[in-house]
Amino acid sequence: MTAFKDHFFIREELRDELRHVYDLERLAGRIAYGNVNARELVQLKRSLQRIPAIKEYCSTVVADKVDEWFSNDTIIEELLNLLESSLVDDPPISVTDGGMIQEGYHQELDTYRDASRNGKQWIAELEQKERQQTGIKTLKVGYNRVFGYYIEVTRANVHLLEEGRYERKQTLTNAERFITPELKEKEALILEAEEKLTQLEYDLFVNIREMAKSFVATIQSLAHSISEIDVLCGFAQISEEAQYVKPTFSMRNEVFIQSGRHPVVEKMIKKGEYVENDVRLTNGRELLLITGPNMAGKSTYMRQLALIVVMAQIGCYVPAKAAELPIFDQIFTRIGAADDLASGQSTFMVEMLETKYALTKATENSLILLDEIGRGTSTYDGMALAQAIIEFIHDTIRAKTLFSTHYHELTELENTLQHLQNVHVSAVEENGKVVFLHKVVDGQADRSYGIYVAELAQLPQEVTNRADELLKQLESFPSEQKNHTIKEKVVSLSNYRYLKRRNPQ
Repeated sequence: MTAFKDHFFIREELRDELRHVYDLERLAGRIAYGNVNARELVQLKRSLQRIPAIKEYCSTVVADKVDEWFSNDTIIEELLNLLESSLVDDPPISVTDGGMIQEGYHQELDTYRDASRNGKQWIAELEQKERQQTGIKTLKVGYNRVFGYYIEVTRANVHLLEEGRYERKQTLTNAERFITPELKEKEALILEAEEKLTQLEYDLFVNIREMAKSFVATIQSLAHSISEIDVLCGFAQISEEAQYVKPTFSMRNEVFIQSGRHPVVEKMIKKGEYVENDVRLTNGRELLLITGPNMAGKSTYMRQLALIVVMAQIGCYVPAKAAELPIFDQIFTRIGAADDLASGQSTFMVEMLETKYALTKATENSLILLDEIGRGTSTYDGMALAQAIIEFIHDTIRAKTLFSTHYHELTELENTLQHLQNVHVSAVEENGKVVFLHKVVDGQADRSYGIYVAELAQLPQEVTNRADELLKQLESFPSEQKNHTIKEKVVSLSNYRYLKRRNPQ
């Protein structure tokens, strides 16, 4: 990929050639199943015509890969010669209507075409001759599938015909249709030629299609090479445009990302507004417990790490100023809320099943991202599950892990789990308003600012004001009394609503 990135002009020329290459994998499948039509074979021909130029451009920048990508040159040229010599450039979609095969490809086909073409020319000349001899300028020679060829004269001009000149064939409301022995003979020749022409052309096309089947493996191999070139050019293009950097890989099983970015989110906001963040996961700092306000960017931070890892391991540069990564064998995520009601699974059940999959499949070489585990059940249930999961990952799996939570009590685990590090997304509060800094720093957060987010969502002010009042009352009680206090405040809220209905003022 680096070679394509460093050669801008060649890459642009190469991408222009690639734009003219059709979906070779699809075409190979159509050929293999025997349902490809002539127009699709022409698409294949046009694609193969671009291969020499693509090969030439690639040999300029990645000569060591050219032999691997284009190892079947001779076979490709043989297929191209077949298609170029047999099919016209703009065939019809239907394969039974003719008009697909080039002149000069098959002698018998050319003979039938000549007979058909000359017969039609004879018909046109007959029409002109009969008009002159009869003096009837509206006389015409026509054809339909039921009655074949005929000479048509309007009723107003029938009296101008000599007696016995034509044999009556069909009477219409406003015209009479006639035939002559000579026209009958030509009709038989023309129709026979056209019938044989169409059938022979179809048979020849089927034969060409069958010959193309022997090239399916070569087309599939070429499709793989072209797709690889296309992907690498795309990687080079986006890496240059978005200022990605080349990652390095090490065997230390540690992650060092300097000023990492989310490649999608940064495109959705104004340039320069995305807050870059570092990620450091070492052998003594394997599990990051992330706390911080709602809407501050915890999930974005987790996803950007996963995307940087994926991008690096598929051969692309990454959105960061520097990145040193290990090779992860798997990435496990539990981010966002979802259910599967059709299968009888609640949101929390789906959360637990996905978490189970991560805990049973992950290894020490995996990356685990768990977001808000335990929020779908009661506070103590959820907190207990979250702590047990953290301890299991820390003690048993030892995988590099990002674990975000609003259970601030879990931050105490830093004192008991050797490889766990608290980090938080910082925010500042000024004049009753919260400013999210979106910067991840070491240490723990003590608030989630959920009520402030509810205000941003424009919940009724009566609701957010009451919630703020309840929060202050709850926080004023010792921790051992809070559970009981919540029940009291629910009753208090009910009384509050009752009084408001009785006395709106």
